[in-house]
Parts: sequence; structure tokens; C-alpha cells
Amino acid sequence: MMTLYFAPHTCALASHIALADAGADYVAEIVDFKTNQQQSPQYLAINPKGRVPALVTDRGILTETPAILGFIAQSFPQARLAPADPFAFAQAQSFNNYLCATVHVAHAHGPRGRRWADEPEAIAAMQRKVPQTMTACFDLIENGMLKGPWVMGESYSICDPYLFTLTTWLEGDGVDLTRLPRVMDHHRRMAERAATRKALAEQLG
Repeated sequence: MMTLYFAPHTCALASHIALADAGADYVAEIVDFKTNQQQSPQYLAINPKGRVPALVTDRGILTETPAILGFIAQSFPQARLAPADPFAFAQAQSFNNYLCATVHVAHAHGPRGRRWADEPEAIAAMQRKVPQTMTACFDLIENGMLKGPWVMGESYSICDPYLFTLTTWLEGDGVDLTRLPRVMDHHRRMAERAATRKALAEQLG
């Protein structure tokens, strides 16, 4: 039995969907950001970074979405959530790391500007930049990185719940969704999948 620590409306949704996709035996435990539970001694003992997701396994604790997604895919090969070919798997990891290191950070400059600056003017400047940077990120995904109906082409993979999760932030980030027809079609099809519905029900009630 694994335990996934999550907060609603965060990137932890991607790992949650992947666990449901894999048919894994897991429980989902909410971390209440409204009460700053992520900074409590109890949670910091699980994840000293004070963030989600964290996945407790029988071999230890994993953090960071790309790592957790890769672990799920390789732990449940029968679910076929990642390419078996090493180069294709590296391409999937490359996409997920782009979402983690670039797209998520671009988004975080809006709600989490205090991670990088203290001055209100600097924080406001970062917030004003978010629509531009997120649009640029998703233009690249729309026109160059989304290979087919799914991120990797014809086959569903661990890239797809991650893209779905970050796409849910676009409207709030001020991105014009009409310029992203392929991304939004992907989002619609992801929303219809049983694993997505299961994870959302467990997160949002």
C-alpha cells in the first residue's frame, strides 16, 4: 500500500491520476495548504521540502512529479504508462521535466511570487508576466511537443496526466485558450477518462 500526499489544485493531481491508471493499491492523504499543514513538523518529516506530491512506498519516500510518474510507470509495466524503448522513455522524461522545471515555474510566478522576491513591486511585475510566459510555454507544446492525440503520439503515457494537470491552470493564468486547440482537445479527452474522474473525486469530493 502506497500513500500519496496531495493538495487540491496542485501538480500532485498528475501522480494521483497515474496511480489510478496503474491500478495501484494506494491511499490519498490531503495536505491542507490553507492551514499551512505543509510546514508542520509532521509533514516535514515526510517531505522536508514542504511541498506536494510525496509518495510513501515500501522502499522509501519519493518527491518531485517526474520521479514519481517514472516510478509508477516502471512499477506497473502492465499498465503501459511509459515507452519500453530507452530513448522514447527519455523523450517522455524530457517532456515531463520541461513541465516541472519551466512551465510550473512560469505559473508559480503568479501565486508564489514571494519565493523569488520580497518587494511588492517585484512580485507584481512577475504576476504581470505570467500570461506571456505561460502562453509561450503552451505555444511550444501546441505546435511542437504534442505529437498526436496523446503527448507521445498514439499511445497514452505518464506525460498525459501531467499535461492535463498544468492545463487546468491556464485560464487563471490569463492564457487565451482559443490559440491552443490541440492542447484543449487533449484536456477534454483526459477529463473523460475513468482514472482522471477517480482522482478528481478523491481530491475534490
